[in-house]
Amino acid sequence: SRDLARAVVQGSGISVAMVKYSREASNPSKACKAQGVDLRVHYKNTYETAQAIKGMKLKVAQQYLQDVCEKKRCIPFRKYKGTIGRTAQAKEFKMSQGRWPVKSAKIVLGLLQNAEANAEFKNLDTDNLVIQHVQVNAAQQGRRRTYRAHGRIGPYMNCPAHVELILQEAEEAVEKPEEDVKPKKFTKKQLAMRRLKVGQ
Repeated sequence: SRDLARAVVQGSGISVAMVKYSREASNPSKACKAQGVDLRVHYKNTYETAQAIKGMKLKVAQQYLQDVCEKKRCIPFRKYKGTIGRTAQAKEFKMSQGRWPVKSAKIVLGLLQNAEANAEFKNLDTDNLVIQHVQVNAAQQGRRRTYRAHGRIGPYMNCPAHVELILQEAEEAVEKPEEDVKPKKFTKKQLAMRRLKVGQ
């Protein structure tokens, strides 16, 4: 299956078919990844949860999601916001609509924990990791049935999700050296126009 890397033994060497990500880190040696496939959480809730933590530091994101689970802070709903109730907690994000998708928050927390373990294995500084890339895709829907009036049967689908994260160490800001200012060059026409303006 896609979520497990397949190891194929060929003679003495082992070739491993790795899981694909939608993009690669800009500096792979300073980055770590985590991925979940066919997770039984609602796609829309998980999408909003992932978008809320994008760009945060690892420790900050973990604390934020813990607060969401305890309903101290909310997840702002920016894209899938139809019929979403309003809450004062969304003012923090300059929004009015928000919810507390606890199941999604716990799943994303688990992925962050996995990414943190991968970072420690690569000897990265976990206090300096920033969530550079988060992507949530809708997975194939699960099909069940529900029983309707007059002997009919209706669909009873679920909407799972694929989630991928890439965390990277924040680069230290380096001051740009001052460049020598080059003298401006003017064409003959521009010089003539300037002389005209001075003469007026």
